[in-house]
Amino acid sequence: MSSLIVSLPLEPATSATEWAYALTPDGRTLADHGKSPAALLPAPRGTGAETVALVPVQALAWHRVDLPKGMAQGTPRLRAALEGLLEEQLLDDTEAVHLALAPDARAGATAWVAACNRQWLRNALQLLEAAGRPATRIVPEFAPEGALALVVLGDAEQPVAVASSDEGVLVLPLTAASLPLLPVLPEDAQRLAEPAVAAVAEQLLNEKVVLQQAPQRWLQAARTRWDLAQFDLASSSRARALKKLATGWGEVLHGAPWRPARWAAAVLVAANLLGLNAWAWKERAALDTKREAVRQVLTDSFPQVKVVVDAPVQMEREVATLRQQTGVPSPRDLDALLGALASALPADRAPTALEYAAGDLRARGIVLSPDELRSVTTRLKTVGYTATVRDSALVVSAEDAR
Repeated sequence: MSSLIVSLPLEPATSATEWAYALTPDGRTLADHGKSPAALLPAPRGTGAETVALVPVQALAWHRVDLPKGMAQGTPRLRAALEGLLEEQLLDDTEAVHLALAPDARAGATAWVAACNRQWLRNALQLLEAAGRPATRIVPEFAPEGALALVVLGDAEQPVAVASSDEGVLVLPLTAASLPLLPVLPEDAQRLAEPAVAAVAEQLLNEKVVLQQAPQRWLQAARTRWDLAQFDLASSSRARALKKLATGWGEVLHGAPWRPARWAAAVLVAANLLGLNAWAWKERAALDTKREAVRQVLTDSFPQVKVVVDAPVQMEREVATLRQQTGVPSPRDLDALLGALASALPADRAPTALEYAAGDLRARGIVLSPDELRSVTTRLKTVGYTATVRDSALVVSAEDAR
């Protein structure tokens, strides 16, 4: 999934501002980075491509609050509740501050809240959108999560130390005077520094540091679940859902971690297709075998039939012809139908009119109660006939003629 990560400038952005950016084809490897006017920023390509706005660590303040119960995410009531909880901690008026909750925040629990200047953030986002690079997500450069780590960034004259963990984010100018304010790092904690300040960091910290360029750090920030586009900066719920769905689908289709799942899905689909084709072939073969068996019975019983078109129909015709030639009565003959009806009717009932056509016998003038009709039907069924009432007539037919 291609992503353009744009670091928002600390000063108010204008049309002449150059934006630092990083471009990644898959969210993990760095394809390009640099600075460019907004209109000349590279465009992410492919399915699920997104533009991620990154808020520098110096522009954010972090606060921990106990969320009230019964507050739904993203609602004006929750925003008003956060303003009340943070009113004494915020340096600016609450109307001038943009607030965003941690991705795992739950009502009735403790959660981290990010705060930054609303107008500064809105202005930067509007300039990106005007340049054709609307932000899909807004992520913090550092967030209060994970194990304790120390990162030194900036330039050699004004290095900045950032200590982050799930206990918070601490930003201090890296000087001899500020060293006691930094948390004590365990031996396995990460100690990272940008190339421009690596020498200063090792001298002041008296420890080895691992070099890390700023764009590499931005890639890590973009992979987090954080999204500061909340409350008045959030899109409609439907648009947000579609955006997340498109981004997630793009990650599934192109992300490296999903490659085994994609292969497994492809193998599963191929196996099912092969299985369905094999099952269909087997069913066709069984059906063809049955059809051939019926044809064989027809041609063995009636050798004069040379061309088989519809074996059951031709078999019925040949049997009827054979009956006529040999004088064997058919169950559909008139005398057979009369005999069956006479044996089934009550002794005191007789039809007033009889009609015979196409193997059906219609007996009119017979009045039967429901119980009597059921009894007649049952008797006829035992000798191979059916009886139904149609147009006030009792219709008797041979079962093999239905």
